[in-house]
Amino acid sequence: MEIQEKDCTIPRHVALIMDGNGRWAEERHRPRLFGHKAGVDSVREVVETARSLGIEVLTLYAFSTENWNRPEGEVSGLMGLLKNYLRSELRTMLRNGIRLNCLGLPQRLPEDVRTVLQQTIEETRSCTAMTLNLALNYGSRSELLVAIQAIARQCLEGSLDWHSLTEETLSAHLFTAGQPDPDLVIRTGGENRLSNFLLWQASYAELYFTEIKWPDFRKEQFMEALYSYSKRQRRFGKTGAQVVTG
Repeated sequence: MEIQEKDCTIPRHVALIMDGNGRWAEERHRPRLFGHKAGVDSVREVVETARSLGIEVLTLYAFSTENWNRPEGEVSGLMGLLKNYLRSELRTMLRNGIRLNCLGLPQRLPEDVRTVLQQTIEETRSCTAMTLNLALNYGSRSELLVAIQAIARQCLEGSLDWHSLTEETLSAHLFTAGQPDPDLVIRTGGENRLSNFLLWQASYAELYFTEIKWPDFRKEQFMEALYSYSKRQRRFGKTGAQVVTG
């Protein structure tokens, strides 16, 4: 069955763990970087689909704090793919009103990659149709630690009163400050875990896991995930009856 937009409830924020590139390549007896290159085409198609559907925020887990442990050649290749993607997609982002944002600690990225990343962020800053978050050198635990350190510093300086701290205070110090929490987290590649991704923000997100590896995840598969999301009842602690009548 071909799933249409009318069949789906469109979430405000979708987050994606793009897993399986390396294994996809190995199954084809090719180098792992071959899979990452193929995965760039999936990125383009999913971003285009999300924009056309009116999704407000799309977050892609592009490079985690743990990914530095991969072989040096693979890391270098990933950085090159990232730089090329940013350069090639700038015009498309501007034409489609897509604002680029970085989640994470980009200071560790190579200087040439940081330069292109910052230029793309600056040039798309006024775009308002959709925000595209790239999680780069990102880990949720390190994000929480950075936020807690900032809050502690403000408490010591007297600009914050620790008695008045709320969940909203912490949220306002995260990399996603000002954005809605993800409604749906999708992970490709057959693994059923969050892998240190948006742990605070995804507390009430719907989770969707698929065996399909990222290079094979395209518009059709994205629509299937949205269709699954549409069939779920989001209760946020209430009963089903309360949600129906509320």
